[in-house]
Amino acid sequence: MLNKDALLTVLKHPELPLHNNASELGARVEKRRQDVSLQTKSKEGTKAKDSFLTIAQTAKKLGVNAYEYIADRVSKKFSMPSLAELIIQNFQPQIE
Repeated sequence: MLNKDALLTVLKHPELPLHNNASELGARVEKRRQDVSLQTKSKEGTKAKDSFLTIAQTAKKLGVNAYEYIADRVSKKFSMPSLAELIIQNFQPQIE
């Protein structure tokens, strides 16, 4: 095998991702969910599923517990910052 060393790099460095396509990862999550639960029965169900999946994936990327975030919003405590605020905080260029 000509590329054996390149293929085995991931075993030497498990911190390396197997791929670098974040869009592909997002699509995979949706596909796995479809495989498990088939499909929704209404357009409203599809919207709700898509909304919850988006919240869960965004929270995961920001290091926020999705269940705690949703519970905070449903209970109307609003003790946690919104995901939009966290996105702005995390991705603004640092000014020195």
